[in-house]
Amino acid sequence: MMRNAMIAGITALTALGLVAGPALAQRDPAYAAARAAGKIGEQPDGYLGIVGAADKALQDLVNDINIKRRAVYTEKAKENNATLEAYALTAGCQAIARTSPGEKYRAPDGSWQTRTAAAPIRDPRCL
Repeated sequence: MMRNAMIAGITALTALGLVAGPALAQRDPAYAAARAAGKIGEQPDGYLGIVGAADKALQDLVNDINIKRRAVYTEKAKENNATLEAYALTAGCQAIARTSPGEKYRAPDGSWQTRTAAAPIRDPRCL
């Protein structure tokens, strides 16, 4: 059942070119600056995480983006008969895969990694 939900999620994400949340966030200069500085990174659960300490502005930025992502994931999960968690995991798998060298992402063991030219370490459930 979980695998079917993930496949539905991947199909939908591929058709959408991932999801609107990350694309919209990339238009925000504060998001781009925080990402480039390694202050935020993608997580396997589909949401942004803060690497290290954060000030209120950074926390507010990440919270806002994650709220928007959750809204998109909720809508798309319903459309695809998937659970929110399965859809978000699929989004996280793809977001981590799309990171560029130098960007941060959270590995399955919970550690923050800096993307190199090699493929990122992803959750074993990622297809």
